[in-house]
Amino acid sequence: MIGTMDDREPDDCGVLLSAFCPTYHRAIELIGRRWTGVILRAMLSGEARFSDIAAVVPGLSDRLLSERLKELEAEGIVTRTVVPSTPVRVDYALTAKGQALGEVIVAVSAWAENWLAADGNRVVVQEG
Repeated sequence: MIGTMDDREPDDCGVLLSAFCPTYHRAIELIGRRWTGVILRAMLSGEARFSDIAAVVPGLSDRLLSERLKELEAEGIVTRTVVPSTPVRVDYALTAKGQALGEVIVAVSAWAENWLAADGNRVVVQEG
């Protein structure tokens, strides 16, 4: 739990919890990109094939799913395996680095349920 500024402890940047940390900023930019969080959540739930992920995330275009999966693969969060079958099958899996995001995704999900779901506003998903 984050305390007040008076209770600060060193963060990963080696300083007291400061207003800005480049490592934190990079992490937030990475997992906060549009659709990335829901893709990670789907994969943490066990979805591993492109079509399975696309099916459980309404409004996500194939183009953006492909782009985000490539970004996650480049960051070492996801691995891509081509299975030589007819038709060719492509499976995705979270690496240890990706699995380590599980606690983060669960924490954000709990926060969303506590603070966003209760307001009665329906979230409208737009394709993009």
